[in-house]
Amino acid sequence: MTASASLRTSLLAAGSLVGLALVLAAPLAASAHVGVSPEVAPAGARTTLQFSFSHGCEDSPTTTLAVDIPDEVVTATPVVGGDWTITRDVGADGVPTRVTFTADEPIESGLRASVALDVTFAEASAGATVRFPVEQSCVTGSTAWNDVAETGEEEPEHPAPVVLVSAPEEGAASEHGGSHASVASEDPAASAATEQTGTDDPVARGLAAASLAAGVGALVVALWRRRARS
Repeated sequence: MTASASLRTSLLAAGSLVGLALVLAAPLAASAHVGVSPEVAPAGARTTLQFSFSHGCEDSPTTTLAVDIPDEVVTATPVVGGDWTITRDVGADGVPTRVTFTADEPIESGLRASVALDVTFAEASAGATVRFPVEQSCVTGSTAWNDVAETGEEEPEHPAPVVLVSAPEEGAASEHGGSHASVASEDPAASAATEQTGTDDPVARGLAAASLAAGVGALVVALWRRRARS
């Protein structure tokens, strides 16, 4: 193999590695927030919302997750489960205004954890995008996940979990009428359909990696050829 061929092979390999690194880094950055599932829920019926995270505050272990309950929610019941202690701030109407989940043991970054609430959105809130501000406290520091991007803007640094409230389900009785429609957050199909941004799709990631790697490799070769001619 000639020196020029060897150099070109090395440059192509380097370009491919850079492309793959960029593709794989993007999903990791996107996952650094508190997400909610499902992201769409009907008005007037009970829905189980699951708030999940897999990071701390600058890698400091998480100690508490406090969820503020917006005005559009007419009932809110924390779901007991896992290694969490639950406390509530209750308003004059009996609906919690904030629910705080305290971990029995601090949760390290890189471990996925979640808490859940059974909520009912007011029927008048159908069509609204409802924000659930979350304060994540850690052994060192805290992060307020309460930002919302304006239309057409990029996602903010600390986005709040948001739920789109759909029209009441046909034939579903009101929560106060004694029956409800419940969305089970533990259902694998539902979780897969509502997982944040779909970045865990191996096919999509593979295609994106291949495309970006090829583009970077071609750019490196073009620059090498231009340099060789000069």
